[in-house]
Amino acid sequence: MTERDYSGPDSRRVQQMFAGIAHRYDFLNHFLSLSVDRRWRKLAARKIRDLAGMSPAACLDVCSGTGDLAIALDRSLQTQIVASDFCHPMLTRANGKFGRHAIRVVEADALDLPFPNMSFDAVTMAFGVRNLQDPFRGLCEMRRILKPGGAAVILEFSKPVVPVFSQIFEVYFRTILPFLGKMISGDAAAYQYLPDSVRRFPDQEHLLQLMRRAEFLDTGYKNLSGGIAALHWGRAAT
Repeated sequence: MTERDYSGPDSRRVQQMFAGIAHRYDFLNHFLSLSVDRRWRKLAARKIRDLAGMSPAACLDVCSGTGDLAIALDRSLQTQIVASDFCHPMLTRANGKFGRHAIRVVEADALDLPFPNMSFDAVTMAFGVRNLQDPFRGLCEMRRILKPGGAAVILEFSKPVVPVFSQIFEVYFRTILPFLGKMISGDAAAYQYLPDSVRRFPDQEHLLQLMRRAEFLDTGYKNLSGGIAALHWGRAAT
């Protein structure tokens, strides 16, 4: 597979699917991952802090969903956090969680962000890029809104790199996870979509190539939990 081979899912279908599971999304995320997803988001926030410093002027979290990464960013950085997503019910849940966190919410499509060029010093996306109808265009939008030298961090499910662990994870991800997701959320299709979308999406190296093609510089990645997920990062040109 090359970075040109992946065609993402229909955006309208994805929007409707996430709207339907918004009420159980947080519980299922933490339950099905044994809460390791919380640690992954903290690592993503820490990586942005390492790249952009403690006080970048503004940070955008794209495909923010119910806002868990936006909250982690607000705890890690001393700056204005903006959370954007195109699914209204997910943002409604996020707003209810933000409380004392001064996080601004913007309903927006990641493929057509309503911000001028070079608006942000940092941009993040967690578990969103594989859901985009055109991931390359989404990456280009992230780069477009970054100021020169601005940092991008992407947290996404990936391909496990430890052989035995990879086999165990495959059984869990393709059989147990969809079953539990269906039982708790009542939506079988949504939790079958998860392993299917991860299986189709490019691996760590190919996502890195896609970021470079989108003109990110100083790119790199780090496997998390044996490659179940990975952090990718890059900078806009100065």
